Amino acid sequence: MDLELDRVRMLRAAVIAAVVGLATAAGLISNDALLSHGAAAGRSLLQTKKDCPVTFEGANYTLITSRCKGPLYQPALCCTALADFACPYSIYINDVSTNCASNMFSLIHIYGKYPTGLFANTCKGDTNGIKCPDDVPQVQPGQEGKSSAAIATAAQAALVAACAVAFSLFIVLS
Repeated sequence: MDLELDRVRMLRAAVIAAVVGLATAAGLISNDALLSHGAAAGRSLLQTKKDCPVTFEGANYTLITSRCKGPLYQPALCCTALADFACPYSIYINDVSTNCASNMFSLIHIYGKYPTGLFANTCKGDTNGIKCPDDVPQVQPGQEGKSSAAIATAAQAALVAACAVAFSLFIVLS
């Protein structure tokens, strides 16, 4: 029952994020994007998704795999690593009409061998999703899958780390 309630809340958050518009979507990774790759989400012909305009095959997955390690996955480390990796793609992975989020999480799980639902259950963010720094450049179609985190400033990294710590405290206290 709690899982169904969480899904309703996530759906509401996704609707609110969609209403706010694409301009703010670049600044977060929506909770809906975190859930859209799960096996529990059934699909039908009416829900067929468009191909993602960016590719995740050449992306630097060591941004996640070097920091988010099991068997005790630390939420602060894993969520910061996810944000560092995914924020440059946030416009695309938040577009629920494409298979971008599914493609990205499939490859993250292949490279990291993570348990199903690790990021969806751990990295909640606020009601809109995981906050991304405003000045993270978005990967454009045709570009190699590179994350700007490799060239991010120390201030950006500190901001993301602080947000991840706050989110993990929120999760622990709730």
